[in-house]
Amino acid sequence: MIEFFNTVGEQFLRNSLLELTAVVFAIAYLVLAVRENILCWYAAGISTLIFLFIFWDVKLYMESGLQVYYLAMAVYGWYQWRLVNDNSEGLQVSMWSMRQHLIALLLIALLTFISGYLLNSGTDAQLPYLDSFTTWGSVVTTFMVARKVLENWIYWLVIDSVSIYLYIDRELYFTSMLFAVYIVIIFFGWFSWSKSYQQVKTV
Repeated sequence: MIEFFNTVGEQFLRNSLLELTAVVFAIAYLVLAVRENILCWYAAGISTLIFLFIFWDVKLYMESGLQVYYLAMAVYGWYQWRLVNDNSEGLQVSMWSMRQHLIALLLIALLTFISGYLLNSGTDAQLPYLDSFTTWGSVVTTFMVARKVLENWIYWLVIDSVSIYLYIDRELYFTSMLFAVYIVIIFFGWFSWSKSYQQVKTV
């Protein structure tokens, strides 16, 4: 246990100010998303831009590419959340049908298998299938957040839990602790968005 905290402390001290800034904005994004505050997309954009350069610098090109998608979704999410309907209200929290969830899960499974197989057979990637699952799951779930789909919080709970395992396996203890914080925030997000959804239903 002492060795664990020593390792965390060493990694924390080694982290650059730039990386810590990205982490702060990443947490700000999630907290603001819980509150359905459109500023979350500005925080997401800043965090994503920083992580894009950080991952590229350390030659994590797929992770860097994923940040491009996140940046595009930050713009899309901001646009969707600022749209108004006939009642001059922003995008409302909604739920997906079982069919929509089935399509989403099958899509994640298919893409996970394809990229996992390619990584496993053609690269020295570690845990390629789990890595692919968290990547494609994040792609789909980020779209759900942009559309204010309530169940996104359940998806994130699974994805972030698997991500913690991946980061611990790779001895990225600081990052795994960050995702543990995410999991705590997820529960607040679920209850907050559930309350908003119930208010929409009663209108």
